[in-house]
Amino acid sequence: MSIQKVAVVTGAAHGMGSAIVEALREQGHVVHGVDRDQADLSNSKAVADYFKGIGQVDILVNCAGGVVGQTFKPLEEITDEAWQEIFNANLQTTFLCTRAVVAGMKASKWGRIVNISSGAGRSVSLTGIQAYASAKAAQIAFTRQTAYELGQYGITVNCIAPGFVLSNPSTIAQWESYGAEGQAKLLTGIATRRLGQARDISNGVTFFTGEASDWVTGQCLSIDGGHSLF
Repeated sequence: MSIQKVAVVTGAAHGMGSAIVEALREQGHVVHGVDRDQADLSNSKAVADYFKGIGQVDILVNCAGGVVGQTFKPLEEITDEAWQEIFNANLQTTFLCTRAVVAGMKASKWGRIVNISSGAGRSVSLTGIQAYASAKAAQIAFTRQTAYELGQYGITVNCIAPGFVLSNPSTIAQWESYGAEGQAKLLTGIATRRLGQARDISNGVTFFTGEASDWVTGQCLSIDGGHSLF
């Protein structure tokens, strides 16, 4: 078992976030799960207040994000507000929460940060939501840049790009909207011929936060059943 650390997992209300909370607790860590009902993680003051109440954080998993209820619209119909809302939920939360913990990690000369991006950030969004694909790609770039900056302090920063995981109401609705023919087509584009489970993603997180990945940083791991092969 790993040495007990203090972890924060954002977007912890359900799905992948809650599975990550459970997996880290199974590793023996003290885990704080936070969701938007507890703190607006796109607001710098709310983030500062939240982390001040916790103190030293050793592990941060940025899982907050998603499509925030949006569906596909043609590019010319996208409003400024809709675009910014998705960037706030995915990229701004990652930036603010990371900024909040790095001073403490530097002081202790150890830290693990894992960002949950998406296969949409490496390819295209199956939902067609332009801002989502863009924000998730930016999250991967943020991972690389912060890994480069923070590695000298004993802090690793890595990223996971999940494939299609039935983990929340949005993905369930998306899956159901495809119908039998669309669902079959999606599965044939996945090498393992199954959808992902939240636990598949949490397994990647425990690798990146464990001792076995001590010399791994700046990486983006596709956990997608082989969908990225196609």
